[in-house]
Amino acid sequence: MGTKKILYITQEITPYLPDSPIATTCRYLPQAIQEKGQEIRTFMPKFGNINERRNQLHEVIRLSGMNLIINDTDHPLIIKVASIQAARMQIYFIDNDDYFKRKHTIADDNNVEFEDNDERSIFYIRGVLETIKKLRWIPDIIDCHGWMTALTGLYIKTVYADDPCFKNSKIVYSLYKDDFKQPFNPSFIDKLKFDGIKDKSITDLKGTVDYETLSNFAIKYADGVIQSEESINKNVLDQANKSGKKFLSYQGDVDASVDAINDFYENL
Repeated sequence: MGTKKILYITQEITPYLPDSPIATTCRYLPQAIQEKGQEIRTFMPKFGNINERRNQLHEVIRLSGMNLIINDTDHPLIIKVASIQAARMQIYFIDNDDYFKRKHTIADDNNVEFEDNDERSIFYIRGVLETIKKLRWIPDIIDCHGWMTALTGLYIKTVYADDPCFKNSKIVYSLYKDDFKQPFNPSFIDKLKFDGIKDKSITDLKGTVDYETLSNFAIKYADGVIQSEESINKNVLDQANKSGKKFLSYQGDVDASVDAINDFYENL
């Protein structure tokens, strides 16, 4: 089979953030898939607790400069990049002072989750997709890791449905035990509609949007689902199993699972 282009959209990667199942998987899986002969790109948010100097991040001027309108407010999109030399991988970072300057990821010092996490997710996903368009890099597979990436399938299959960059892309949603506690802002659905997304596409998000609701919604808009952690939310796992989507159960760590994941991509 020919080389595939795999886009990884994740909310965490080590060494930029502390080790976690998502951060560790998204450090080593793209490298392992690249070593299988596939072409990769990897994105994450530029959270404020990432040390730019130590990790040698720098802004990519030719990709930055666009404004994204979220909930009727302009937010500048800044793109930064760094390299993991040992893996021969570049990591692209989506940055914006309004959403990512604070020195935390999804919750404050008291572990209270940020009220605008819904907007941060929207900005992040739109920022990745707009950057991919500027790169003129057409992904065959888009593998999403972490709840902050859950809206990818929705945007690909509505707002970007006719875009030649994404027209034939297959969406994979990778499941983890990354539950959040604070439901999204009640105005979340209105923010999606502001992007031109129709009511019929987001009926499942009417009411309280908690972790299970968002995860099940991501599964609905995915072409395939991977269980990337052994212990995950049972209701979400049940939904993945009964969704009718291609499903890969937990295979172990990256070394143990890379062949199965690569085959999963090929068979999508």
